[in-house]
Amino acid sequence: MTSAKSPVSRRGLLTGGALAAGGTLVGAVAVAAGRSEDTAATPAQVPVATVGEAIEPFHGVRQSGVATEPQAHAAFVAFTLRPGTDRAALGRMMRLLSDDAARLTQGRPALADTEPELGLLPARLTVTFGFGPGLFAAAGLDERRPPSVVDLPSFSIDRLQPRWSGGDLLVQICADDPITVAHAQRVLVKDSRPFATVRWVQQGFRRAAGAEPGRTQRNLFGQLDGTANPKPGGPLETAVWIPDGPDWLRDGTTLVLRRISMNLETWDLLGRTDREFSVGRRLDTGAPLTGAAEHDEPDFAAVGPDGLTVIPDFSHLTRAHVSDDRFRILRRPYNYDGVPAADGTADSGLIFASYQADITRQFLPIQQRLAERDLLNEWTTPIGSAVFAIPPGCPEGGWVGQQLLG
Repeated sequence: MTSAKSPVSRRGLLTGGALAAGGTLVGAVAVAAGRSEDTAATPAQVPVATVGEAIEPFHGVRQSGVATEPQAHAAFVAFTLRPGTDRAALGRMMRLLSDDAARLTQGRPALADTEPELGLLPARLTVTFGFGPGLFAAAGLDERRPPSVVDLPSFSIDRLQPRWSGGDLLVQICADDPITVAHAQRVLVKDSRPFATVRWVQQGFRRAAGAEPGRTQRNLFGQLDGTANPKPGGPLETAVWIPDGPDWLRDGTTLVLRRISMNLETWDLLGRTDREFSVGRRLDTGAPLTGAAEHDEPDFAAVGPDGLTVIPDFSHLTRAHVSDDRFRILRRPYNYDGVPAADGTADSGLIFASYQADITRQFLPIQQRLAERDLLNEWTTPIGSAVFAIPPGCPEGGWVGQQLLG
Protein backbone atom coordinates (compact mmCIF):
# COMPACT_ATOMS: atom_id res chain seq x y z
CA MET A 1 0.00 0.00 0.00
CA THR A 2 1.30 3.45 -0.92
CA SER A 3 2.43 5.52 2.02
CA ALA A 4 0.18 8.47 2.79
CA LYS A 5 3.16 10.80 2.65
CA SER A 6 4.61 9.57 -0.64
CA PRO A 7 3.56 12.72 -2.61
CA VAL A 8 5.58 14.88 -0.22
CA SER A 9 8.72 12.75 -0.40
CA ARG A 10 8.44 12.56 -4.20
CA ARG A 11 8.15 16.32 -4.53
CA GLY A 12 11.04 16.77 -2.14
CA LEU A 13 13.13 14.49 -4.33
CA LEU A 14 12.28 16.53 -7.43
CA THR A 15 12.96 19.96 -5.96
CA GLY A 16 15.84 19.14 -3.64
CA GLY A 17 17.16 22.03 -1.62
CA ALA A 18 15.13 24.51 -3.65
CA LEU A 19 12.00 23.60 -1.67
CA ALA A 20 13.16 25.58 1.31
CA ALA A 21 13.23 28.73 -0.80
CA GLY A 22 9.64 28.16 -1.85
CA GLY A 23 7.90 27.96 1.50
CA THR A 24 4.61 28.73 -0.21
CA LEU A 25 4.63 25.19 -1.52
CA VAL A 26 4.67 23.59 1.89
CA GLY A 27 1.05 24.38 2.71
CA ALA A 28 -0.16 22.98 -0.58
CA VAL A 29 1.77 19.77 -0.11
CA ALA A 30 0.56 19.42 3.46
CA VAL A 31 -3.05 19.66 2.32
CA ALA A 32 -2.40 16.80 -0.10
CA ALA A 33 -0.77 14.58 2.53
CA GLY A 34 -2.93 11.62 3.32
CA ARG A 35 -4.04 11.19 -0.31
CA SER A 36 -2.35 8.39 -2.19
CA GLU A 37 -0.51 9.40 -5.33
CA ASP A 38 -2.69 9.60 -8.44
CA THR A 39 -5.95 9.12 -6.52
CA ALA A 40 -8.83 11.56 -6.45
CA ALA A 41 -12.38 11.70 -5.25
CA THR A 42 -14.57 9.88 -7.77
CA PRO A 43 -17.18 12.25 -9.20
CA ALA A 44 -20.77 11.19 -9.71
CA GLN A 45 -21.23 9.23 -12.91
CA VAL A 46 -22.39 12.06 -15.13
CA PRO A 47 -22.03 11.68 -18.92
CA VAL A 48 -19.00 13.55 -20.22
CA ALA A 49 -18.91 15.07 -23.69
CA THR A 50 -16.27 13.71 -26.03
CA VAL A 51 -14.52 17.08 -25.99
CA GLY A 52 -13.85 16.73 -22.25
CA GLU A 53 -12.33 13.26 -22.50
CA ALA A 54 -10.13 13.91 -25.54
CA ILE A 55 -6.41 13.41 -24.87
CA GLU A 56 -3.32 14.71 -26.64
CA PRO A 57 0.01 12.95 -26.01
CA PHE A 58 2.60 14.53 -23.75
CA HIS A 59 5.53 12.17 -24.33
CA GLY A 60 7.08 11.89 -27.74
CA VAL A 61 9.91 13.00 -30.00
CA ARG A 62 8.35 16.46 -30.35
CA GLN A 63 6.39 18.56 -27.89
CA SER A 64 2.66 18.76 -28.45
CA GLY A 65 1.03 22.17 -28.79
CA VAL A 66 2.87 23.25 -31.94
CA ALA A 67 1.54 21.16 -34.85
CA THR A 68 -1.45 20.11 -32.71
CA GLU A 69 -4.80 21.28 -34.06
CA PRO A 70 -5.27 24.50 -32.06
CA GLN A 71 -7.51 24.25 -29.02
CA ALA A 72 -10.17 26.79 -28.11
CA HIS A 73 -8.41 28.33 -25.09
CA ALA A 74 -4.82 29.18 -24.25
CA ALA A 75 -2.66 30.72 -21.54
CA PHE A 76 0.90 31.77 -22.26
CA VAL A 77 2.79 32.11 -18.97
CA ALA A 78 6.28 33.64 -18.89
CA PHE A 79 8.59 33.39 -15.89
CA THR A 80 11.66 35.26 -14.67
CA LEU A 81 14.17 32.97 -12.97
CA ARG A 82 15.04 33.73 -9.37
CA PRO A 83 18.66 34.77 -8.67
CA GLY A 84 20.82 31.73 -8.09
CA THR A 85 18.66 29.37 -10.17
CA ASP A 86 21.49 27.49 -11.86
CA ARG A 87 21.62 24.53 -14.21
CA ALA A 88 21.03 21.97 -11.45
CA ALA A 89 18.00 23.89 -10.14
CA LEU A 90 16.65 24.26 -13.66
CA GLY A 91 16.87 20.51 -14.05
CA ARG A 92 14.86 20.00 -10.86
CA MET A 93 12.28 22.53 -12.00
CA MET A 94 11.84 20.95 -15.43
CA ARG A 95 11.52 17.45 -13.93
CA LEU A 96 8.75 18.71 -11.67
CA LEU A 97 6.95 20.69 -14.37
CA SER A 98 7.19 17.85 -16.88
CA ASP A 99 5.90 15.30 -14.39
CA ASP A 100 2.82 17.31 -13.49
CA ALA A 101 2.18 18.35 -17.11
CA ALA A 102 2.32 14.70 -18.20
CA ARG A 103 -0.28 13.75 -15.60
CA LEU A 104 -2.67 16.59 -16.35
CA THR A 105 -2.57 16.10 -20.12
CA GLN A 106 -3.65 12.49 -19.62
CA GLY A 107 -6.56 13.33 -17.34
CA ARG A 108 -4.82 12.46 -14.07
CA PRO A 109 -4.42 14.86 -11.13
CA ALA A 110 -1.02 16.43 -10.68
CA LEU A 111 1.25 15.30 -7.88
CA ALA A 112 -0.15 16.65 -4.58
CA ASP A 113 -3.01 18.25 -6.51
CA THR A 114 -5.14 20.25 -4.08
CA GLU A 115 -8.10 20.24 -6.51
CA PRO A 116 -7.77 16.79 -8.09
CA GLU A 117 -11.31 16.82 -9.49
CA LEU A 118 -10.26 19.62 -11.84
CA GLY A 119 -7.59 17.44 -13.40
CA LEU A 120 -9.88 14.69 -14.65
CA LEU A 121 -11.07 16.25 -17.93
CA PRO A 122 -8.06 16.97 -20.13
CA ALA A 123 -10.07 18.37 -23.07
CA ARG A 124 -7.05 17.97 -25.40
CA LEU A 125 -4.78 19.75 -22.93
CA THR A 126 -1.24 20.38 -24.14
CA VAL A 127 1.60 21.92 -22.15
CA THR A 128 4.53 23.21 -24.19
CA PHE A 129 7.76 24.56 -22.69
CA GLY A 130 10.00 27.24 -24.18
CA PHE A 131 13.43 28.48 -23.11
CA GLY A 132 14.20 32.20 -23.37
CA PRO A 133 17.67 33.74 -23.70
CA GLY A 134 17.90 34.27 -19.92
CA LEU A 135 17.52 30.56 -19.18
CA PHE A 136 20.60 29.71 -21.23
CA ALA A 137 22.56 32.41 -19.40
CA ALA A 138 21.40 31.17 -15.99
CA ALA A 139 22.41 27.61 -16.88
CA GLY A 140 25.84 28.73 -18.06
CA LEU A 141 24.99 27.46 -21.54
CA ASP A 142 24.94 30.64 -23.61
CA GLU A 143 27.08 28.96 -26.25
CA ARG A 144 24.28 26.41 -26.82
CA ARG A 145 21.54 28.98 -27.35
CA PRO A 146 20.28 28.97 -30.97
CA PRO A 147 21.64 32.15 -32.59
CA SER A 148 18.18 33.36 -33.63
CA VAL A 149 16.77 33.10 -30.09
CA VAL A 150 17.51 36.69 -29.07
CA ASP A 151 15.33 39.74 -28.56
CA LEU A 152 13.94 40.92 -31.88
CA PRO A 153 15.32 44.11 -33.38
CA SER A 154 13.28 47.26 -32.84
CA PHE A 155 10.62 47.97 -35.46
CA SER A 156 9.19 51.44 -36.08
CA ILE A 157 5.64 50.16 -35.49
CA ASP A 158 6.46 48.69 -32.04
CA ARG A 159 5.21 50.23 -28.82
CA LEU A 160 6.42 47.41 -26.59
CA GLN A 161 5.48 47.29 -22.92
CA PRO A 162 7.64 45.41 -20.38
CA ARG A 163 4.54 43.82 -18.84
CA TRP A 164 4.00 41.84 -22.08
CA SER A 165 7.59 41.25 -23.17
CA GLY A 166 10.58 38.99 -22.53
CA GLY A 167 10.79 35.95 -20.31
CA ASP A 168 13.28 33.26 -19.29
CA LEU A 169 10.83 30.35 -19.40
CA LEU A 170 7.52 29.98 -21.21
CA VAL A 171 4.74 27.54 -20.39
CA GLN A 172 2.11 27.42 -23.12
CA ILE A 173 -1.12 25.80 -21.91
CA CYS A 174 -3.88 25.01 -24.42
CA ALA A 175 -7.13 23.06 -24.08
CA ASP A 176 -10.70 23.03 -25.31
CA ASP A 177 -12.01 23.85 -21.82
CA PRO A 178 -11.16 27.05 -19.90
CA ILE A 179 -11.31 25.38 -16.47
CA THR A 180 -8.76 22.81 -17.64
CA VAL A 181 -6.47 25.64 -18.72
CA ALA A 182 -6.95 27.57 -15.47
CA HIS A 183 -6.25 24.53 -13.32
CA ALA A 184 -3.12 23.53 -15.25
CA GLN A 185 -1.87 27.12 -15.02
CA ARG A 186 -2.39 27.16 -11.26
CA VAL A 187 -0.60 23.84 -10.75
CA LEU A 188 2.40 24.76 -12.90
CA VAL A 189 2.75 28.23 -11.38
CA LYS A 190 2.85 26.64 -7.91
CA ASP A 191 5.48 24.16 -9.14
CA SER A 192 7.68 27.01 -10.35
CA ARG A 193 7.67 29.09 -7.14
CA PRO A 194 11.01 27.92 -5.70
CA PHE A 195 12.72 28.70 -9.00
CA ALA A 196 10.95 31.58 -10.76
CA THR A 197 8.40 34.37 -10.53
CA VAL A 198 5.57 35.05 -12.95
CA ARG A 199 6.54 37.75 -15.44
CA TRP A 200 3.30 37.88 -17.41
CA VAL A 201 0.28 35.81 -18.38
CA GLN A 202 -1.53 36.21 -21.69
CA GLN A 203 -4.85 34.41 -22.06
CA GLY A 204 -6.54 33.93 -25.41
CA PHE A 205 -9.39 32.20 -27.17
CA ARG A 206 -10.56 30.92 -30.52
CA ARG A 207 -13.90 29.50 -31.67
CA ALA A 208 -15.36 26.91 -29.29
CA ALA A 209 -14.38 23.31 -29.90
CA GLY A 210 -16.44 21.89 -32.75
CA ALA A 211 -17.99 25.22 -33.72
CA GLU A 212 -16.21 25.42 -37.07
CA PRO A 213 -14.22 22.20 -37.56
CA GLY A 214 -11.54 22.48 -40.21
CA ARG A 215 -12.00 26.21 -40.68
CA THR A 216 -9.23 28.79 -40.45
CA GLN A 217 -9.24 30.92 -37.31
CA ARG A 218 -10.75 34.42 -37.45
CA ASN A 219 -9.30 37.36 -35.57
CA LEU A 220 -11.38 40.18 -34.11
CA PHE A 221 -11.12 42.19 -37.35
CA GLY A 222 -13.12 39.35 -38.89
CA GLN A 223 -10.31 38.23 -41.17
CA LEU A 224 -9.10 34.64 -41.52
CA ASP A 225 -5.71 34.26 -39.83
CA GLY A 226 -3.51 31.33 -40.82
CA THR A 227 -4.50 30.66 -44.43
CA ALA A 228 -0.87 30.60 -45.58
CA ASN A 229 0.33 28.14 -42.92
CA PRO A 230 2.60 25.37 -44.20
CA LYS A 231 0.55 22.30 -44.98
CA PRO A 232 1.00 19.08 -42.97
CA GLY A 233 3.65 16.76 -44.33
CA GLY A 234 6.73 17.99 -46.17
CA PRO A 235 6.07 21.76 -46.02
CA LEU A 236 5.45 21.66 -42.25
CA GLU A 237 8.52 19.51 -41.67
CA THR A 238 10.70 21.88 -43.67
CA ALA A 239 9.45 25.12 -42.15
CA VAL A 240 8.83 24.34 -38.49
CA TRP A 241 10.97 21.53 -37.12
CA ILE A 242 14.74 21.71 -36.69
CA PRO A 243 16.10 18.64 -38.51
CA ASP A 244 19.70 18.58 -37.30
CA GLY A 245 22.09 20.01 -34.74
CA PRO A 246 22.65 18.90 -31.13
CA ASP A 247 20.32 16.36 -29.53
CA TRP A 248 18.73 18.96 -27.26
CA LEU A 249 17.58 21.02 -30.28
CA ARG A 250 16.80 18.40 -32.95
CA ASP A 251 13.01 18.05 -33.45
CA GLY A 252 12.50 21.31 -31.60
CA THR A 253 11.48 24.66 -33.03
CA THR A 254 11.41 28.36 -32.08
CA LEU A 255 8.55 30.61 -31.03
CA VAL A 256 7.99 34.32 -31.50
CA LEU A 257 5.11 35.62 -29.41
CA ARG A 258 3.79 39.08 -30.25
CA ARG A 259 0.91 40.81 -28.47
CA ILE A 260 -0.83 43.01 -31.05
CA SER A 261 -3.35 45.62 -29.97
CA MET A 262 -6.15 46.11 -32.52
CA ASN A 263 -7.94 49.46 -32.78
CA LEU A 264 -11.47 48.22 -33.33
CA GLU A 265 -12.92 51.71 -32.95
CA THR A 266 -11.19 53.11 -36.06
CA TRP A 267 -11.48 49.79 -37.93
CA ASP A 268 -15.25 50.11 -37.49
CA LEU A 269 -15.15 53.33 -39.54
CA LEU A 270 -13.90 51.56 -42.67
CA GLY A 271 -16.23 50.36 -45.40
CA ARG A 272 -15.97 46.72 -46.46
CA THR A 273 -14.09 47.53 -49.67
CA ASP A 274 -11.42 49.47 -47.79
CA ARG A 275 -11.05 46.64 -45.27
CA GLU A 276 -10.55 44.09 -48.04
CA PHE A 277 -8.00 46.29 -49.82
CA SER A 278 -6.08 46.54 -46.53
CA VAL A 279 -6.10 42.80 -46.02
CA GLY A 280 -5.82 41.77 -49.69
CA ARG A 281 -8.55 39.13 -49.23
CA ARG A 282 -12.31 38.84 -49.17
CA LEU A 283 -13.45 38.94 -45.57
CA ASP A 284 -16.24 36.40 -46.03
CA THR A 285 -14.32 33.60 -47.78
CA GLY A 286 -10.70 34.58 -47.21
CA ALA A 287 -10.07 34.34 -50.96
CA PRO A 288 -7.41 36.66 -52.38
CA LEU A 289 -8.92 39.57 -54.30
CA THR A 290 -7.85 37.83 -57.52
CA GLY A 291 -9.36 34.45 -56.55
CA ALA A 292 -12.56 32.68 -55.61
CA ALA A 293 -11.54 30.41 -52.70
CA GLU A 294 -9.44 30.83 -49.57
CA HIS A 295 -6.47 28.79 -50.74
CA ASP A 296 -6.29 30.12 -54.30
CA GLU A 297 -2.86 31.47 -55.18
CA PRO A 298 -2.91 35.29 -55.31
CA ASP A 299 -2.03 36.96 -58.60
CA PHE A 300 -0.06 40.03 -57.57
CA ALA A 301 0.43 41.13 -61.20
CA ALA A 302 -3.29 41.24 -62.04
CA VAL A 303 -4.47 44.74 -63.00
CA GLY A 304 -7.99 46.09 -62.74
CA PRO A 305 -9.93 48.40 -65.12
CA ASP A 306 -8.42 51.40 -63.36
CA GLY A 307 -4.89 50.28 -64.27
CA LEU A 308 -3.98 49.52 -60.65
CA THR A 309 -3.03 46.13 -59.28
CA VAL A 310 -6.05 44.28 -57.93
CA ILE A 311 -4.15 43.32 -54.78
CA PRO A 312 -2.44 46.51 -53.54
CA ASP A 313 1.26 46.44 -52.77
CA PHE A 314 0.51 47.76 -49.28
CA SER A 315 -1.99 45.00 -48.44
CA HIS A 316 -1.24 42.62 -45.60
CA LEU A 317 -1.38 39.67 -48.00
CA THR A 318 1.26 41.17 -50.27
CA ARG A 319 3.66 42.10 -47.48
CA ALA A 320 3.32 38.77 -45.64
CA HIS A 321 3.39 36.52 -48.71
CA VAL A 322 6.01 33.76 -48.87
CA SER A 323 6.10 31.42 -51.86
CA ASP A 324 8.90 29.09 -50.74
CA ASP A 325 7.74 26.48 -48.20
CA ARG A 326 11.14 26.57 -46.47
CA PHE A 327 10.56 30.16 -45.37
CA ARG A 328 6.96 29.93 -44.22
CA ILE A 329 5.94 30.33 -40.59
CA LEU A 330 3.29 28.40 -38.67
CA ARG A 331 0.75 30.86 -37.27
CA ARG A 332 -1.15 29.65 -34.19
CA PRO A 333 -2.82 32.86 -32.96
CA TYR A 334 -5.32 33.50 -30.18
CA ASN A 335 -7.62 36.47 -29.69
CA TYR A 336 -7.71 38.47 -26.48
CA ASP A 337 -10.48 40.75 -25.25
CA GLY A 338 -9.83 42.73 -22.09
CA VAL A 339 -11.96 45.09 -20.04
CA PRO A 340 -13.18 48.07 -22.12
CA ALA A 341 -12.33 51.59 -21.00
CA ALA A 342 -14.97 53.66 -19.23
CA ASP A 343 -16.06 55.13 -22.57
CA GLY A 344 -16.47 51.66 -24.07
CA THR A 345 -13.24 51.65 -26.08
CA ALA A 346 -12.23 48.04 -26.60
CA ASP A 347 -9.05 46.49 -25.24
CA SER A 348 -8.78 43.77 -27.87
CA GLY A 349 -6.19 42.20 -30.06
CA LEU A 350 -4.20 39.16 -31.06
CA ILE A 351 -1.69 36.95 -29.28
CA PHE A 352 0.31 36.12 -32.39
CA ALA A 353 2.27 32.88 -31.94
CA SER A 354 4.68 32.11 -34.79
CA TYR A 355 6.63 28.84 -34.93
CA GLN A 356 9.55 28.36 -37.30
CA ALA A 357 12.84 26.49 -37.49
CA ASP A 358 14.85 29.73 -37.62
CA ILE A 359 13.61 33.16 -36.54
CA THR A 360 16.27 35.11 -38.46
CA ARG A 361 15.70 33.31 -41.74
CA GLN A 362 11.90 33.04 -41.61
CA PHE A 363 10.13 35.40 -39.22
CA LEU A 364 12.29 38.51 -39.45
CA PRO A 365 12.06 39.09 -43.24
CA ILE A 366 8.25 38.88 -43.05
CA GLN A 367 8.09 41.20 -40.04
CA GLN A 368 10.42 43.71 -41.69
CA ARG A 369 8.22 43.86 -44.81
CA LEU A 370 5.11 44.29 -42.66
CA ALA A 371 6.71 47.05 -40.60
CA GLU A 372 7.74 48.92 -43.74
CA ARG A 373 4.45 49.10 -45.61
CA ASP A 374 1.57 46.99 -44.31
CA LEU A 375 -1.54 49.18 -44.34
CA LEU A 376 -2.93 47.18 -41.39
CA ASN A 377 -0.34 49.01 -39.27
CA GLU A 378 -2.86 51.86 -39.24
CA TRP A 379 -5.10 49.75 -36.98
CA THR A 380 -2.64 47.44 -35.18
CA THR A 381 0.16 48.09 -32.69
CA PRO A 382 2.60 45.47 -31.31
CA ILE A 383 2.74 45.99 -27.54
CA GLY A 384 4.51 42.79 -26.47
CA SER A 385 7.29 40.61 -27.85
CA ALA A 386 9.17 37.52 -26.67
CA VAL A 387 11.25 34.74 -28.22
CA PHE A 388 11.84 31.17 -27.06
CA ALA A 389 13.53 27.97 -28.13
CA ILE A 390 11.08 25.08 -28.01
CA PRO A 391 13.13 21.98 -27.13
CA PRO A 392 12.13 18.53 -28.38
CA GLY A 393 9.78 16.29 -26.46
CA CYS A 394 10.72 13.57 -24.02
CA PRO A 395 10.05 9.83 -23.61
CA GLU A 396 8.10 8.38 -20.71
CA GLY A 397 10.24 8.66 -17.61
CA GLY A 398 12.11 11.62 -19.11
CA TRP A 399 11.57 15.38 -18.90
CA VAL A 400 11.58 18.28 -21.32
CA GLY A 401 15.01 19.89 -21.59
CA GLN A 402 16.85 16.83 -20.26
CA GLN A 403 19.32 16.76 -23.17
CA LEU A 404 20.28 20.37 -22.43
CA LEU A 405 20.10 20.57 -18.63
CA GLY A 406 20.61 16.97 -17.50
